[in-house]
Amino acid sequence: MATANKSHWENIYTTKSPNQVSWTQDKPNEALTFLEQSNISKSDNIIDIGGGDSLLVDHLLEMGYTNITVLDISEAAINRAKKRLDHKAENVTWITSDILEFKPDTTYQFWYDRAVFHFLTDKADIAQYKQLVNTAADKNLVIGTFSKKGPLKCSGLEISQYSESSLSELFSEQFDLKHSKTLDHKTPFDTIQNFTFCHMVKNN
Repeated sequence: MATANKSHWENIYTTKSPNQVSWTQDKPNEALTFLEQSNISKSDNIIDIGGGDSLLVDHLLEMGYTNITVLDISEAAINRAKKRLDHKAENVTWITSDILEFKPDTTYQFWYDRAVFHFLTDKADIAQYKQLVNTAADKNLVIGTFSKKGPLKCSGLEISQYSESSLSELFSEQFDLKHSKTLDHKTPFDTIQNFTFCHMVKNN
């Protein structure tokens, strides 16, 4: 499964430009808003799950954050980001891994996942992700998925839709909901995707 997923995403990032994929954002406004609300320090650990060649890392570096990790299943996506950042890429920890194979050796005060978690449709995989964040996310957990009004697929793959309540409830054993919202993302080709976002805080 992981090998098939990796091949899928490597193909996407080697054959399509940013303006040809739906998830591209000129500015990751919701991520930056949640980050501001998290009250973390510039030296706290931040991880962007499925960050790929997202511009979030650029903004984090410009804002002075010093412990940034970008994880993506696609080496091609990460290489595109490194090339864009040039020498600044040396100030980022880059991890090429399927999220379910990720074995973190530290904890993160801001765990941000925009549209990776919703690709997990198997109950065992969802449970594994929950265990991962229970261990590795020790303060702020922000997850964005397609909402109940959003698409049923992304990049040809089935996804799991969530409401604000169903997403927050799933992680409620160890995380309390701080803020949630739905929002429309306008894709580069002028279609609209409705997302659910939950900002949760570790409760123990």
